Amino acid sequence: MPRTINPIVFLLFISIAVQSQNLSSTIIDSVTKKPVPYATVQLNNRGMITNEEGRFKFSFDSTIRKIDTLYISSIGYESIGKPIGEFTDSIIVLRPKAIELREVIVSNKAYTPREIIELVEDNIAKNYYTDFTKKRIFLRETYQNEVLKTDYELKESSIAAFNDNFLDSVIRSLPKQNTYYTEMLGDLYGNDDADNQKLDLIKASEMYDKDKNLDVEKLEEKFNQIVKENIKSDSYFKIKSGWFFGTKIDADEMGDLFKDDIDSTDVAALNKRSEEEKKQKENRRKSFSGYKRKTLGNLIENLPIFDDTDYNVIFKPGRYDLTLESFTYLGDQAVYVIDFIPDGSPEYKGKLYINADDFALIRMDFENTEPLRDFKLLGVSINEYLAKGSILFAKGSDQKYHLRYYDIIKGVRAGVKRPLKIIEKNKNVKGRRKQNELSLKVDAAFGNVNHYELVVFNEELINEEQFEYFKENNDILPTYMPNYDPEFWKGYNIIEPNQAIKAFTSEAELVN
Repeated sequence: MPRTINPIVFLLFISIAVQSQNLSSTIIDSVTKKPVPYATVQLNNRGMITNEEGRFKFSFDSTIRKIDTLYISSIGYESIGKPIGEFTDSIIVLRPKAIELREVIVSNKAYTPREIIELVEDNIAKNYYTDFTKKRIFLRETYQNEVLKTDYELKESSIAAFNDNFLDSVIRSLPKQNTYYTEMLGDLYGNDDADNQKLDLIKASEMYDKDKNLDVEKLEEKFNQIVKENIKSDSYFKIKSGWFFGTKIDADEMGDLFKDDIDSTDVAALNKRSEEEKKQKENRRKSFSGYKRKTLGNLIENLPIFDDTDYNVIFKPGRYDLTLESFTYLGDQAVYVIDFIPDGSPEYKGKLYINADDFALIRMDFENTEPLRDFKLLGVSINEYLAKGSILFAKGSDQKYHLRYYDIIKGVRAGVKRPLKIIEKNKNVKGRRKQNELSLKVDAAFGNVNHYELVVFNEELINEEQFEYFKENNDILPTYMPNYDPEFWKGYNIIEPNQAIKAFTSEAELVN
């Protein structure tokens, strides 16, 4: 009987195509018809991971032939391996693999969960590179910001322009919701220390709605004009908030606020401004590269195969309740599945997937069981309420296991409910140092959800001398995109974007 596919399911998935050196498809479960996320797609020692929607895209070079074998595998499913030219269906189907416990019991001792995890620790040096390596990586970051509350009460203002109408315009100018995407491809050099990393950027992009910043920029211009007209350039400011001591800010610390406009005929001044802008651009390059390096270093440092990480179940199993849930398969390899829940202070629960033959950790799913930080003091609150994700390792031709995919979502809520007072003072004015005052009570709350997706395409061992010799490339700045551009990463292998990213369009683009 021919295989039939629900037409609704069919429309949800992109068709497969082997043309223009590109293969794009979606992998689904043969029983549930649901996508299979984090499946490994392997071709000639080059690996790819499906995204959370089961989608992947493979870009080929001229060395790939249609007779080359494409392998697809995922935990709990039968693997597929056949010439790439034979993948002609609109979707790729994986069948769940039947579990026969007898096969595992015959070939392995009946270990306890604690003994299995201890064997993982004993075999880390054999199964993984734990020293300096070079990794070709792709990182996608998604930042979603939301204004949850913006209330205020104006107590006093000696500057007429700083009134309720102005403050209302400030609140109206704040985007209630905003999403920012950034992607980068590069080579990461380093070891298990977050501060011992170097990054060679190859290409980067950023996608967000610039129009959501326009009103804020106009508001800033209005604010600057009010300050220039009402505040002396040699003043300084005291910022007071409740029980905290005042903070002093000099006028020359307020950026361009008190700078005069440049005469267009003043060549020297124009050249100086040009040099300043050039320096600012160079600093932005270094800032972008430095931020990405720090983000990547923190992710790598927290891998569960290293000691003293947030996910410390391998090195401190006594702090968890462990349960051997079941056996499953990754291709033909038997895999132990161990549940862990915290027995005390640790904040994470989840599952460990461990190869039954060499005791390598091949996957970890985790989720916090309590807020990672819940801080409240004098009207300021920070609640890190969410941290969940998956970490996947895959065995390479060098018989070592390498990080293949790292996915984590973090959620934070922050609030401020405090009095705020800004006082202008000037020591050069005789008789009255206090010039102006703005006093109000603020009650605001904000929410952020950040999503990090890291793909490692290959990893090779290097020595410390090679690491020290390498010089970083800080010349790459992200290319701005107002909406998703499928051509930007053409010719590169990345993790396929989800539908939310593909559908992203700036408001200005919608109007046009």
